[in-house]
Amino acid sequence: MLIVGLTGSIATGKSAAAAMIRRLNFQVYDSDKAAHQLMGPGGRAVDDIMSVFGSEVVNTASGVNRICLGNIVFADPAKLVLLEQILHPLIREQKQRFIQQNRLQRRKAVFLDVPLLFETGGDRDCDRVITLWCPAFLQFARALRRRGMTEEKLSSVVNAQWSQSKKCHLSDLALPSSLGEAETFRRLKRWLRTEKLI
Repeated sequence: MLIVGLTGSIATGKSAAAAMIRRLNFQVYDSDKAAHQLMGPGGRAVDDIMSVFGSEVVNTASGVNRICLGNIVFADPAKLVLLEQILHPLIREQKQRFIQQNRLQRRKAVFLDVPLLFETGGDRDCDRVITLWCPAFLQFARALRRRGMTEEKLSSVVNAQWSQSKKCHLSDLALPSSLGEAETFRRLKRWLRTEKLI
């Protein structure tokens, strides 16, 4: 079974590409969704986050307030490291379970949608890597439309990630998301055909 990493910096079109891959009937592991579940009501990471960051970032009904937590960790790199030490092992565990389940079902390939794939060393688990990219001006315009995003916070997020050019250089496919969804989908399918996956 081929394991394909799907990554990209913030607001470069990774979620749209993941949706395209699902339309082609591939299984996609979504690490952001896994993190949200871990931090949601009753999530496995909630108690540890509360003990490290305080009860003000947690609401018993809705779990961790991710905007409040984001404001804390992206203003202080040391606190971001503390959060990653809580979340990354739990996410890795879920990811391995996903891979194992799909291997047992004898799937041809699975995709791992992981924003920090290279930064966390997750690319070592992958046979191939696809990186979504777009010009910086478009990336910033897209990101600033997100709820709770500010220019200062966006700058911190971008600085915590590897550069788009570095990720593209290390990837098997650098997939642009700035040419329209139809063109992105066409290039993705062409690559999947060369890998004999479709």
